[in-house]
Amino acid sequence: MAITSANQLELLQTAEAVAREKMIDPALVIEAMEESLARAAKSRYGAEMDIRVAIDRKTGRATFTRVRTVVEDELLENYQAEFTVEQAKQYMENPEVGQQLIEEVPPVEMGRIAAQSAKQVILQKVREAERDRQFEEFKDRAGTIINALVKREEYGNVIVDVGAGEAILRRNEKIGRESYRPNDRIRCYIKDVRREQRGPQIFLSRTAPEFMAELFKMEVPEIYDGIIEIKAVARDPGSRAKIAVISYDGSIDPVGACVGMRGSRVQAVVNELQGEKIDIIPWNEDQPTFLVNALQPAEVSKVVLDEEAGKIEVVVPEEQLSLAIGRRGQNVRLASQLTGLDIDIMTEADESARRQAEFETRTKLFMDNLDLDEFFAQLLVSEGFTNLEEVAYVEVDELLVIDGVDEDTAAELQARARDVLEAAAKAALENARALGAEDSLIDFEGLTPQMIEALAKDDVKTLEDFATCADWELAGGWTTVDGERHKDEGVLEPFEVSLEEAQHLVMTARILLGWVDPADLEADAEEEDGELAEESEA
Repeated sequence: MAITSANQLELLQTAEAVAREKMIDPALVIEAMEESLARAAKSRYGAEMDIRVAIDRKTGRATFTRVRTVVEDELLENYQAEFTVEQAKQYMENPEVGQQLIEEVPPVEMGRIAAQSAKQVILQKVREAERDRQFEEFKDRAGTIINALVKREEYGNVIVDVGAGEAILRRNEKIGRESYRPNDRIRCYIKDVRREQRGPQIFLSRTAPEFMAELFKMEVPEIYDGIIEIKAVARDPGSRAKIAVISYDGSIDPVGACVGMRGSRVQAVVNELQGEKIDIIPWNEDQPTFLVNALQPAEVSKVVLDEEAGKIEVVVPEEQLSLAIGRRGQNVRLASQLTGLDIDIMTEADESARRQAEFETRTKLFMDNLDLDEFFAQLLVSEGFTNLEEVAYVEVDELLVIDGVDEDTAAELQARARDVLEAAAKAALENARALGAEDSLIDFEGLTPQMIEALAKDDVKTLEDFATCADWELAGGWTTVDGERHKDEGVLEPFEVSLEEAQHLVMTARILLGWVDPADLEADAEEEDGELAEESEA
């Protein structure tokens, strides 16, 4: 088929039809046609020639041109598409490097193979344009809910039609044992949109906590308007969920608004989630109070919070223990996800037994080290003394409040405690030296002999070794992996060294070694203070 003999307007009509069907720009289709025709022409005139095709957007006329570029003599490589300044003088006046000679060439006769090749180029370009359009359409819709039509199921994954393409609902993103048939309509949360080699991939979810939050936003106008905010969501998909809400309008009850008249609003969400039971909980800035709310319907007797460890102990009556834990630990697990805290639940009897054990341990400590009888040691523990350091260095007045303790007795107690501590410090220092601890570490201010001994056991024996430590290696910390918190043990953690103290000690060591300039630290601190001030003003 010769291009000249074709109906030129048919080219434009075809481009319009393809663009309309695929919902892409007609110009992209025409560009694909130009590239395919140029490729066909190269097969006729020579692959090394620079043949270009331009299709008139109004008439549909295809113009074939050959382009040759003027290059420097030593850069001449392709004799069909390039020529030197001397060679170019035959065709143009005063040629310069970079100039192009454009000559129109006759249209080509498209054989069967060339036509097939042109068709493949057009299809590929159209497919790429279609993928780009689909990605652009959905990339900003991640985090929203979409209504989709089920097309098929593959190995437990559901492939759905989202209008401009396909999306996938993986089997681990389905609620329970949901199963769908072709042409079923389902509502999903767009979890992620990725641009991949095979085209944009749209990943859907029905188990994501955000899916529940978006459903409530659709059902509760106050959430959509921002009067009520969803602060946290925890789900056991298809079984049970907890959602924490707060109202910014004192006249609106956040829980009541989410429940709706006769439970209509929450019931609509429950129906969409295959009967998943939902506990709606009022949010509270005070973590212990919020946790008590999160453990509903169980009643809590006492809460002890360890903010640094992100851990909390909850004491409940014996008859409330199973309710607080829930079936297979579901209630406490969801409460933990909702609050972001590790929760230890114990009964009042367990707590009492633990406190008794602590009392006995501390009593024995004072009996063994201070040569006291059991009654006197128990008096110390009852007054809140937990270790020898407190006895040795506390103000004398705090010892005098104990029945039967006068000034002489108090002085004797403190003297005994200090002697024990000094002996322990001396033994620890000798052990540290035996392990290889050097004077640079021993003389470093801020470390006790017991700390130096612990560091030496961990192969930290010089000030240089200490300066290379991370703060969490010294003070310990918590790492979250796959949503679960794991404890990182610190070398100095038994001595109750905080992260801030560890940071200060390490930075001081680095300054002493000359690794860090104090002036740079001051400049960084001033810059940080300035940024904080700007943020507060904004």
